[in-house]
This record gives sequence, C-alpha cells and structure tokens, in this order.
Amino acid sequence: MHWYAEGMRREPPPSEPPFAEQLLAQADALYNFACYLCKNAAEAEDLVQDAFARALNAQSSFSVGSNLRAWLFRILRNTFLDGKRRQRKSPLTEESDVEAAASHDFLRGDFEIDRLRGLVARDIDAALSRLSDDGRSVILLDLEGFTETEIASVMDTAVGTVKSRLARARAALRAELREYAK
Repeated sequence: MHWYAEGMRREPPPSEPPFAEQLLAQADALYNFACYLCKNAAEAEDLVQDAFARALNAQSSFSVGSNLRAWLFRILRNTFLDGKRRQRKSPLTEESDVEAAASHDFLRGDFEIDRLRGLVARDIDAALSRLSDDGRSVILLDLEGFTETEIASVMDTAVGTVKSRLARARAALRAELREYAK
C-alpha cells in the first residue's frame, strides 16, 4: 500500500449483533409478559422458548430496521393465543387452578413492610388475571413501554381498538384496586 492510501483506509461499519443475540436481549421482558399471560412459570418458560423458535424460523420475514421488540412480543402473544385455541379444542386438557408462586426480590427491611408488599403484589396479580387476555395484554404491553401504535402492531388491531381496550382495562383495574387509592 502506498503512503497516500494509508490515511484513506476505512474501518468496516460496525455490524449488528447476530439475530439470535438480538432475540436473547429481549428474553427477560418476554418472560415477564409470558408469566402474566400464562399465570404459570413453567408454561411461561415453554411459551418464550416456542416464541424464540418461531422467531428464528421466521427470521427471513423480519424487516431489518423495524421494531424487533414489537415483532417478538407479537409472536409471543400469537403463540399464547394459538396454544389456548388448541387447548380449548383438546378433550384431554384440564383447567388448572394452580398458579406458580411469583418470586419477588423485595427490598430488605422491615418484615411487616415486606408482607404488605406481598399482599399488594398478590392483589395486583389477581386483578390482572381477572382481565380478559386482550385486556391483560394491552396493560402489560403498555407497562413495557410500547406506544399505542406498537401495541396495535403486536396485537394486530387498529390503534383505536388499543385505546379503547386500554381505557377499559385501566378502568377495570382501578375498580378492582380502588381500596389502594384511598
């Protein structure tokens, strides 16, 4: 190489991490969402695993530059709904009332405060579980920081539908948890 070309050498543009690595970066958020949808930790793990498998299989349909997070949440939600449909059609399935105990890392401190936090968390979880699947999904996606447009994309509905479901779900939660507002 000549001395005048030395200063013109360009570094290759930084490449994005591999697709699978980008997927794994969303694992915790997907798992939290799956836990609320399934109400069972083991089923949530299976759901996330199924969603990752579907995402990897559908990698060619992902548009680079679009919102990977919203795309993954949509896959997870659709996988959950597909499983519920299959479960309804299967004569061998039983509805289980057993809910996995949610593990919460409480701040260390007063035992009574920790106990109260646990009660509040259980009341919130119970209120969320009484919402419809769509109501619970829209609330959880909102809590994950998705915009209404992104939620509409994840849920494959119109933005207006998301707004009305979000308003109804919030009103239902307010009614369920009204004693905490006092």
